[in-house]
Amino acid sequence: MENIINILLSGVFHASTLFLVAAGLQVVFGVQKVFNLACGSLYALGAYVGIVMVKAFVGAGFPAFLFIIPLIFSGLLLGVTGPVIERGLMKFVYDRDEAFQLILTFALVMMIEDVIKFIWGTSPQTTGGIDLIYGRLDLFGATVPVYNLVVILCSLIIAALIGYLLLNTRFGRIIRATAEKKEMGEALGINMKMVYIKVFTLGTVLGTLCGALVIPATAVVSEMGVELIVMAFAVVVIGGLGSMKGAFIGALIVGVLKSIAISTYPELEMLTIYIIVIAVLVIKPQGLFGGSKA
Repeated sequence: MENIINILLSGVFHASTLFLVAAGLQVVFGVQKVFNLACGSLYALGAYVGIVMVKAFVGAGFPAFLFIIPLIFSGLLLGVTGPVIERGLMKFVYDRDEAFQLILTFALVMMIEDVIKFIWGTSPQTTGGIDLIYGRLDLFGATVPVYNLVVILCSLIIAALIGYLLLNTRFGRIIRATAEKKEMGEALGINMKMVYIKVFTLGTVLGTLCGALVIPATAVVSEMGVELIVMAFAVVVIGGLGSMKGAFIGALIVGVLKSIAISTYPELEMLTIYIIVIAVLVIKPQGLFGGSKA
């Protein structure tokens, strides 16, 4: 029983971080019809900047147990890269072939990875186990790091905020309307330029915030973004492209599968996920919730 609880909670922890990145992918694709491969590199960038912010925060004499504040701040701060990338690169590919869009976003992956290596090098970096300051919690016989539960809670709060934004605000209604029919939005006088900037910035913040939140529980390496791209792609394929509900369920499936594989036979971690992706593509190519607007 203890082992099962550990596996499930570890899976939910992985799922909570995957959901944030996949949600960013979904909202950008829904409005701009671009599959942003650079989400993984933005995640890695958030992790590295998060480490810098935490070390500076603690080094300045602030209480170490408040380290989550600089992590959240670093993720939000990196949102400034969203408008730069969108206006500097992405705006040129909206009406281009999908292959061209993928090539551009993959080139962006390589550029961000090189920037990371240039600034921080290639050696793994950590926050020195600062997450352990929150201690561990005995839950149904299983010992769980409290910080993992904090990340899960943060992810749930962000998911609720995204849901509120999309369903109960004017901007959310604009996002859903333009995702459904861009031409109608333009005819109604909606400033599509600003919508694109805001949507891409939202997707960027979700990725960088996720990277910043996850680093206390793991080591950071320059290639971590590439692995996350694969995982996020699996989440989107399983859940269905353009569906936020699908991103949530897909993240849970991938996260729990990842945790089970790591606990039983680590060599099969990625293979297990690929098998599920293939099965979904064969049985339901549009994904479990493909076509859903929620």
